[in-house]
Amino acid sequence: MRNRDIELDIKVPNQTRYLSLIGRIGEDIAREIDRFSGDRETLAYQINLVLTEAMTNAIKYGNSDCSDNCVHILINIAENELLIRIFDFGQGFDINEVQSPDFNQLEDRGRGIFLIREIMDSVTYIRNGDNGNVLEMIKQLD
Repeated sequence: MRNRDIELDIKVPNQTRYLSLIGRIGEDIAREIDRFSGDRETLAYQINLVLTEAMTNAIKYGNSDCSDNCVHILINIAENELLIRIFDFGQGFDINEVQSPDFNQLEDRGRGIFLIREIMDSVTYIRNGDNGNVLEMIKQLD
């Protein structure tokens, strides 16, 4: 993947059984990016985690477990940036109001967003017109 922009456009059914497939795609991308000079195995783990957490949220909350919907994922690598967008069709939420989880409690709500924010350099979640919502995550590769 030398000196080229890369874009993957993936649509999978709104089912958790596709989580590991999407995670592995993220891992493979991370291992192949020539522009990244850091630890590729750590990046591969992080991208797998981010993709599976974001996709889980899209399935459970964004698409309300509706099997008729699909999860739409766009992954773009350009210059020194990895951009991941995950689209859902739910009512949306204000990502800035999601509290950090209390790790002393058994309830695990908010952990996915917390992990995504810790790993990625930029995270936004916005209404995408009449097409639902988009979670946009950016990781700088330099």
